[in-house]
Amino acid sequence: MKKYLSLFCLFVLFDSCSKSGTTNNNPFLPNYSFSVNVDLSLPSYSNLSYAGNGVKITTQGVGVRGVFVFNTGSGFTAFDMACPNQNLGACSTMTLSGMNAVCPCDSKAYSLYTGLSAGMTYPLKAYGVEQNGSVLRVFN
Repeated sequence: MKKYLSLFCLFVLFDSCSKSGTTNNNPFLPNYSFSVNVDLSLPSYSNLSYAGNGVKITTQGVGVRGVFVFNTGSGFTAFDMACPNQNLGACSTMTLSGMNAVCPCDSKAYSLYTGLSAGMTYPLKAYGVEQNGSVLRVFN
């Protein structure tokens, strides 16, 4: 019995470990692999020098509909620009509004600090962010 209990505990431990701590299991949004570098010294990304500011990255192949990168003051977050609770369609590309991303389909606002919106089933699709000096690497 002890063997089975130990085996079960090991399984739970390994199953609960994840690289980023976030899950991207959303039936509305596909998982695309990508990696993009954001050079904070470039003028187009100067807004990211200040806490509470974000930028859009709409380069082809980055995320489902592009990516919001946001300076939280203690680091950076990156979220997909696709509405997480809508089928992909004409109105499902979110807009940046201060510290929120807003879905034009249903006018729901999602926090760029947490990716959450009250009462919604799915949060924003989160991506990994690594900083090396003045360069951020955003990836999935």
